[in-house]
Amino acid sequence: MVEKTIELTGTSANSIEDAVNIAVSRAAVTIQNLRRVHVKSIDATIENGSVGLWRVAIDLSFAVTDRLHE
Repeated sequence: MVEKTIELTGTSANSIEDAVNIAVSRAAVTIQNLRRVHVKSIDATIENGSVGLWRVAIDLSFAVTDRLHE
């Protein structure tokens, strides 16, 4: 098996987990065979003294499949 890895950034006003899920679910619309996600970094913007927006950078891996009969 061969996997390809791409880097994506997800953002959410709710939580870190939500930011990861947003990035993965958006990728799942156009990429098949998603396999794993690795959170590379987490940061947040501060608005009026509190966290306004969570931002996560992720590596998303998916299986590369052979298409012999297209």
